[in-house]
Amino acid sequence: MIVSSTGIGSGIDIQSLVTQLATAEAQPALNAISRKTSAANTLLSGLGTLKSGLSDFSSIVAKLKDGNLFKTFKTTSSDESVLKATAASGAVAGSYAVEVVQLAKAQKSIAAPEFSNSSASIGSGTLTFDRPDGASFSVTTDNTTTLQGLRDAINQAAGNNFVTASIVNVDHVSTGPNDPDNGKTVSKLVLTAKDVGTKNGFTVSGNDDDGNNTDSLGISSFFSGSLQSLSDPLDAIIKVDQQTATRSSNLITDVLPGVNLDLQGSNVGETVDVQISLDEEAIKTTVQGFVDGYNKLKSTTKSLGKFGGATDGSGTGNGALLGDSTLRLVAAQIRQAATANVSSASGNYNSLAMIGISINRDGVMSLDSAKLTEALKSDIQSVSDVFSSADGVSTRMDSRLKLFLQSGGSLETRQNSLKKQISALSDQKLNVQDRQANYQAMLLRQFTAMDVTVGTLNTTSTFLSNWISKN
Repeated sequence: MIVSSTGIGSGIDIQSLVTQLATAEAQPALNAISRKTSAANTLLSGLGTLKSGLSDFSSIVAKLKDGNLFKTFKTTSSDESVLKATAASGAVAGSYAVEVVQLAKAQKSIAAPEFSNSSASIGSGTLTFDRPDGASFSVTTDNTTTLQGLRDAINQAAGNNFVTASIVNVDHVSTGPNDPDNGKTVSKLVLTAKDVGTKNGFTVSGNDDDGNNTDSLGISSFFSGSLQSLSDPLDAIIKVDQQTATRSSNLITDVLPGVNLDLQGSNVGETVDVQISLDEEAIKTTVQGFVDGYNKLKSTTKSLGKFGGATDGSGTGNGALLGDSTLRLVAAQIRQAATANVSSASGNYNSLAMIGISINRDGVMSLDSAKLTEALKSDIQSVSDVFSSADGVSTRMDSRLKLFLQSGGSLETRQNSLKKQISALSDQKLNVQDRQANYQAMLLRQFTAMDVTVGTLNTTSTFLSNWISKN
């Protein structure tokens, strides 16, 4: 077969002509698919933006749905070098004078024996560690056990959750000027309780394989009777308004309900003023965040549904969800949840407007901080009910937002449908392009055959003209 791109016989640019004809045949279908795909992608993007905006606002709403926000207290300590105070759940406003009589301390003891180094042998036998509450563990040594081995055995012993063993390398304790070990460095075992308080102290007993459990040699040298106390176990003692409280920790959480007292030092004979009050600023910050989140969502829905006029350069274009019923439903339900009275509210307030949160004719929400402060001081429970009671604003909004955002909800269903539509349009486009390629190939064959025929006819015509002219 003769294939010609420029039309040897006819002089026509066959390849260009065939391409143009095939493109003209397929273009209407491709344009329609492109328009549908663009519209579906725009709608899908718009739904994604709406869903993201609803999700962001949902996180803000959740903070106000929890009534604990309105039970948030703050504490101050007049001397944080003595104690730090922080409020927790259950705090109640009040003022207290706190004296730290004694800090809790952990037991710390050092064994008397001096060893040349941590690799020195310590003797064989059994050491048993006991705590006042009955907790106990034991370690067994033999003639090959080193000081380091004893340390590791104690720290890794099953049931040991109250003692830590360590080794210190220190100067030899001289017995006099003629002591041959003067100036040497020796290794000693240190035992420390993991927690402070008398209930976390410990004793060491056991059995020495040398047959004598009362001497200061061999494994018995690590018994309690041979240990030097570096720090006795002590409980924390405080006085709150002159009332004494004793605890086995320097973090006291149960003397003042809802308040953690973190003891830093003692101030015997002096007091630290601890003030507990409602944290109005934290409440206002969260409420302002709610207002800002509402306005951000409002701005998003307005942008998605805007009518922007022409899209040919003479206007800004329409929003991605212009005229969309879901968008209208979302905007209407969020506004209705914000403006309707709260039937479950108690006390003096039953709407956002009454506590200083209003919405103007443009749908923009604003906060009157002074009015909110007045409401908090007047009836904080009623303010809490406006947001977090059974029919509270945040409760209603949370319910509506979950319906829109839930798996299998209206937004996700529409998004999945659009994704399937876009995928189907992509398949349609491939089919049209395949038909275009087949149609182009068919035209090329036909025009090539025509060109060959024309070329043959031209050759015959030339031959006849020459023959006639010669005769």
